[in-house]
Amino acid sequence: MQRRTLIQTAIAGLAAGALPAAFAQGSWPTGKAITYLVPFPAGGTTDVLGRLISQKLGMVLGTSVVIDNRGGAGGSVGSEIASRAAPDGYTMLGGTISSHAINVSLYPKIGYDPVKSFAPVTLIGTNPVVLVVNAASPYKTLKDVLEASKAKAGGLSSASAGTGTSQHLSLELLAFKSGVKFTHVPYKGSGPAIQDVIGGQVDMMFDTTVVAAPHIQSGKLRAIAVTSAKRLASLPDVPTIAESGLQGLTDFEVVSWQAIFVPAGTPAPIVDRLHKEIRTILAQPDMQEKMKGFGMEPADMTPTQIASFQKAEVEKWAQVIKAAGVKVE
Repeated sequence: MQRRTLIQTAIAGLAAGALPAAFAQGSWPTGKAITYLVPFPAGGTTDVLGRLISQKLGMVLGTSVVIDNRGGAGGSVGSEIASRAAPDGYTMLGGTISSHAINVSLYPKIGYDPVKSFAPVTLIGTNPVVLVVNAASPYKTLKDVLEASKAKAGGLSSASAGTGTSQHLSLELLAFKSGVKFTHVPYKGSGPAIQDVIGGQVDMMFDTTVVAAPHIQSGKLRAIAVTSAKRLASLPDVPTIAESGLQGLTDFEVVSWQAIFVPAGTPAPIVDRLHKEIRTILAQPDMQEKMKGFGMEPADMTPTQIASFQKAEVEKWAQVIKAAGVKVE
């Protein structure tokens, strides 16, 4: 009996030793600051969401949550830094469709595995993309766009915020599924890209509702279709691409998304606590209002559901990128 007790005690001690010291002592979080790493420059959606969440989360946890912007390579630079952080509950990462679904197939080497290097905490929300043309364009439906692109040498021109962005890959997915060719015209950001669509220098563009909606409402752009599975409350008269009923497009769906991750190996009780607290924060009326103001659709998934969703996204974009031959050196 005494020997059995000693063995059980030893096993328990080894298990505790396998966890970060702070958690093993049951003291997480301590007064130590939590780093919320944003893998993009300040001012973008990921950064804004991170600052809103971190302020409220710090108050709930009784410690500081500090934003650390580490931009570069579509979110890959900051994500690699986060993947190498200690899994002790003191590093969080604002991940996106780029950093955690697209980049692994787009860049030759990103220094982390978007699935294996992290544990998902929560999916903050999704941001559908809308296909737009100049208000004076002759194209009024998706069928018009596809037929015109078939008839034009090289296809219609389509702007994007840059190679590998959700705007660009929405175009590539449409080309892949429809079998119709387009000419991709990458810009350094959505601003100059959408201005050239408004000015008629480029035929069309996929862009987020955050950027495109004001121009649609002002009458400068015509919305052809949205990439979400269902119509948007903010654009109820705009059909989904899937609704077109065109061959190969009945399951078409693209949504840009924002999520929060922690390094793989972070103890499950810490992940569960963060998930619970952040979901409570996101459900607050002021947060819901702000998110919808960004054009985001709030989302609610368990960490397990997020993991399944993310794996499906990685596989989907790997197929699209391979089929389209998209490369970034």
